[in-house]
Amino acid sequence: MDKKLQVFISSTYSDLKEERQAAVQAILKAGHIPAGMELFTAGDKSQMETIKRWIDESDIYMLILGGRYGSIEPTTSLSYTELEYDYAVEKEMPLFAVVITEKALDEKVKAHSIDYIERQQPAALAGFKAKVLANISSFFDDAKDIKLTVHETIGDFIGRYKFSGWVKGDQILDSAPLLDEIKRLTTQRNDLEQQLAQLKKVSNGVAKAEADQVNLHELALLLSKIEIETPVFNGSEDAQTPKYDLYRLFTVYSNYIVTGITNKAASSDIEKFLYYNVCTKLQVHGLVKNEKVAGVQWRMFSVTPLGERFLAFADRLKFEASTNLISQT
Repeated sequence: MDKKLQVFISSTYSDLKEERQAAVQAILKAGHIPAGMELFTAGDKSQMETIKRWIDESDIYMLILGGRYGSIEPTTSLSYTELEYDYAVEKEMPLFAVVITEKALDEKVKAHSIDYIERQQPAALAGFKAKVLANISSFFDDAKDIKLTVHETIGDFIGRYKFSGWVKGDQILDSAPLLDEIKRLTTQRNDLEQQLAQLKKVSNGVAKAEADQVNLHELALLLSKIEIETPVFNGSEDAQTPKYDLYRLFTVYSNYIVTGITNKAASSDIEKFLYYNVCTKLQVHGLVKNEKVAGVQWRMFSVTPLGERFLAFADRLKFEASTNLISQT
């Protein structure tokens, strides 16, 4: 696209008309847009805000500094020209300055009058000039120097900075199709992210199930190694006391335990055995939990979620064993 840059020209007005005109011509010849606020009414309180908006809309700031300090902004006691320059520096926008030489200033005074030099605030002008010369700046003797500086500096800036600039309306690409494509791709990406999240959830569930399966196998082997002696199931205390492993006791009497085993005084011998001898050991492995029953004096063991999974696992083992036995026959 044929991009045109807007160059804000800052200077005092009456003493630098010829120099401003040279800058305007050079900017226009380079195919860009000059801008400036030389015709504002000094002392207008809102004027500085208007100047700032113009600078904000510009791509490059140019200062032409002669022998005058310029009109004073009443709030800051600084000249509008210095305030414009400070604002451009604050914005860190590309800027450059051309400063009149002492020789050229003397010639202006001889040709015109002492009105071309600062008589009221020479110290302020000297301070401003020192500030300007500390940044990108060059000196000029006449209009040709200004035109050359404008041409060289804008060309250099174009190679160094990325400018927004101004373009003709018919050169702007129609962004509607691009926005539609971005919207379509965004929707597609969101759908894919949801599918990926679902797959991860399923994958994590499978991995957890497999890990639980391994843990349940290990827990079953452990419970089968823990034996408890009791005569409560053979009905005779004189007989040899048999041993029962904890896995068998939990799975065989799961209906009792799932329903809830209490320590009520009226409990049967089997219930008491399950409460005091079996459930206390199952609790250590997180398969049951002991809790107080509301409104009564006794407590109860009930199966935990891990206990429920373990019993379901035991049922699957039993089913698989019976299936294998049938298939072998």
